[in-house]
Amino acid sequence: MTAQYITVHPDNPQKRFISQICSIINDGGVAVLPTDSAYALCCKLENKNAVERIARIRQVDKHHNFTLLCRDLSEISEYARVDNSVFRLLKNNTPGAYTFILPATKIVPKRLMNEKRKTIGIRVPKNAILDAIIAELDAPLMSCSLILPGDEIAQNDPVEINDRIGSVVDLIADGGVLTTSPTTVIVFEDGVPSIVRVGSGNTEPFE
Repeated sequence: MTAQYITVHPDNPQKRFISQICSIINDGGVAVLPTDSAYALCCKLENKNAVERIARIRQVDKHHNFTLLCRDLSEISEYARVDNSVFRLLKNNTPGAYTFILPATKIVPKRLMNEKRKTIGIRVPKNAILDAIIAELDAPLMSCSLILPGDEIAQNDPVEINDRIGSVVDLIADGGVLTTSPTTVIVFEDGVPSIVRVGSGNTEPFE
């Protein structure tokens, strides 16, 4: 298998390429997509086989928090329980390079939750290509930061990504060279934020 490699304009993504990307994802594909931090492995939320493929590529276990890439706050509330204080923090800091770990609602498949905590990662990214893909799919994407086994930093160069994993994914969307820093991860416990990973997002609002 060789991944389809599609170069997309980072600011004005071509509609025909977005449609091509969405078609591959809708057909059950695993895609490497640009975000507002580094690249991510993505697939449809309900596609169990694609999720399992991503877990194998990343070599993560059942305690790993997968992340849903959402369009906006209203979509977040479908998949995570958000009280008023958390909502205000999210509203003031989305879209952006943050992953928020929140209690999952019943709509989230159990295989995507952290098995022990019953939580799910949620993101509202700020990337024109990704925004266009999520809008056309009309549904969140399941995602996982593209940090390969043995690496400490996230993948940022689509050409290098193609060299390393082009044989095990279905699509690589080239949105240019990005940062090697993944998202900043914020966990909410009883509405109180705690920073568990410092990344691209500014930590000041959560300190």
